[in-house]
Amino acid sequence: MATSKQVFLESTAANTHPFSVEGKTAIVTGAGSGICLSFAALLLSKNCNVVFGDLSLRPEAQKVVDTYSSKTAGKPRAVFQKTDVTDWAQLSRLFDVADAEFGGLDILCPGAGVYDPYFSNFWHPPGSPESKDPVAGNSYASLDINLTHPIRSTQLAISHFLDSSKGAKVSLTNPKRVVIISSIAGQCANLCTPLYVAAKHGMNGFIRSLGPLDATIGVRVNGVAPGLIKTPLWTEHPEKNKFVDQGKDQWATPEEVAEAMLKCMEDPEMGGGTVLEVGKDQTRKVAMLNDPGPRGDGNRVSKMQVGLDEVFEWLGQDGWGKA
Repeated sequence: MATSKQVFLESTAANTHPFSVEGKTAIVTGAGSGICLSFAALLLSKNCNVVFGDLSLRPEAQKVVDTYSSKTAGKPRAVFQKTDVTDWAQLSRLFDVADAEFGGLDILCPGAGVYDPYFSNFWHPPGSPESKDPVAGNSYASLDINLTHPIRSTQLAISHFLDSSKGAKVSLTNPKRVVIISSIAGQCANLCTPLYVAAKHGMNGFIRSLGPLDATIGVRVNGVAPGLIKTPLWTEHPEKNKFVDQGKDQWATPEEVAEAMLKCMEDPEMGGGTVLEVGKDQTRKVAMLNDPGPRGDGNRVSKMQVGLDEVFEWLGQDGWGKA
């Protein structure tokens, strides 16, 4: 029987066949802003077509799509497809768009995510005034977005890669890529955001579990684990931003994360199942076992006690959790 160490080594074995994003086609959910927009823009700059999947495009994302919208021989192109990632039919539609517009797919980044918003939050249960999760809905929107959507998207991608009617079938000489956005929350615990933490722990396990696909069938599933990244996910949400000491805490940039995502796909040493942590001016592999955990600039906030006090204030209210 294989030991845990053997399984870890097998799941992160490097596939030495070269892979370049140039001339490829990618689906990127959440590309309307933040990290995923930076990643989509980086792919386009390297001559890779991108299907933008999101509910809407921020002005800066619309500018990128407009810049790369024309059909010009030898040039990459961007296409926007409005997508609610909690709807599996809309996720499937992204693959149809990639086929129709570009004749196939090589790269998936199911990057859309939320950071325990009040509308789907453990501390605002279904039925509470802040929550949009219906009492009889049988799911949390935050988990549908952060956990179920990347799992289902990856499942769809692998099926697509194996289907010879969708273009050249995946193989060790025709590799494909999936890059997932996890978080340093996947290595930590946080009473303030338990659903987000649960989802990101799940993502790390999912990424590592699919690691052996790289060396066996040519599908590399890797992930990045960003820390504190200066994106609208933080800066435009006061309930999150209050955790940050603007004079002390350091932000990493979405561009740093995008570069790590590119490394996950192209670097032959980043074998399947690899998770790269990204802080400010630092990127490192996260070990499955006995990892020291996140540290350094861009991997911490100084005012988490504010959030903890808030949680206990909510729990002190009469009737908490009763719909």
